[in-house]
Amino acid sequence: QVQLVESGGGLVQAGGSLRLSCTASGTTSLINVMSWYRQAPGKQREMTAVIFNGGDTNYADSVKGRFTISRGNSKSVVYLQMNNLKPEDTAIYYCKLFEHGSDYWGQGTQVTVSS
Repeated sequence: QVQLVESGGGLVQAGGSLRLSCTASGTTSLINVMSWYRQAPGKQREMTAVIFNGGDTNYADSVKGRFTISRGNSKSVVYLQMNNLKPEDTAIYYCKLFEHGSDYWGQGTQVTVSS
């Protein structure tokens, strides 16, 4: 059974930084796509950053130049380095793994940016 666990969220002042981590267990493929989504109160969940199997990345326009997605030594670990955080980045951040045609989600981690 695939499980994803996120960590690293918290409260930070505007302009600060946080690093989110996501570890997947129970995965069976070396080929996968891992991504970070976020959902702010009253809004739909939106893709924030994605890293493909070959290492290519893509970002939402709102976070380009501030956020960086990367993998750990294992393809089951992904990070999201968030710099120059803004109040509008406040949301629950979710990790998603796509492999074998299925999506798997973590439980989410809260990020709150104060002005």
